Amino acid sequence: MNEKVTQMKGKLIVSCQALPDEPLHSSFIMGRMALAAKEGGACGIRANTKEDIREIQSQVDLPVIGIVKRDYEDSSVYITPTEKEVNELMEVQPEIIAVDATARLRPGGLSLADFFSSMKEKYPNQLWMADCSTVEEAIYADSLGFDFIGTTMVGYTPQSKGLRIEADDFMILRQIISKSEHPVIAEGNIDTPEKAKRVIELGAFCVVVGSIITRPQLITRAFAKALEP
Repeated sequence: MNEKVTQMKGKLIVSCQALPDEPLHSSFIMGRMALAAKEGGACGIRANTKEDIREIQSQVDLPVIGIVKRDYEDSSVYITPTEKEVNELMEVQPEIIAVDATARLRPGGLSLADFFSSMKEKYPNQLWMADCSTVEEAIYADSLGFDFIGTTMVGYTPQSKGLRIEADDFMILRQIISKSEHPVIAEGNIDTPEKAKRVIELGAFCVVVGSIITRPQLITRAFAKALEP
């Protein structure tokens, strides 16, 4: 683990992402968003696409967790689903590459084990994060040798439907931490400073916070909804 990644321990990582259908979709804007996050105390950035990452790297000297979100007709996996996305990310060399590590088959019917083995062989010095949705998936990703295990997908897959990362004082996170040899990154629906502090107290390596910081349309909607008659 390099020094920049080590400095993420116990700290806040801000997810700076805006998809094509969102108002802030722009590499320029994401670069400035990352700069604002750094000024606020963020010690790392999670970002989508090589274009956004390249711009972010020009604005801040923070470790980056890189992904590419892309839809394929034959799979519901969309976070760095194939070698194509990994190759794109390696053009900008983020410190960590995150991939969907759920139980679902990838495009072309490829299993996680086969995909990860191939990517590890091609890029042996790259650090990898497993975006998981259940305790079982996290344990399996840990056994495959992912450098970081993430709770990113909890509640977002059929097998995790109805689950919430914060339920029962972060029970899922606590189980994953207790069963994993590799560091665990807390991510997903961590939308208050109190929750962020709590997951670090429970042993998470670091915490990723996204929408509540970087998606103003969702933040606004929460306020507007509270004022509805």
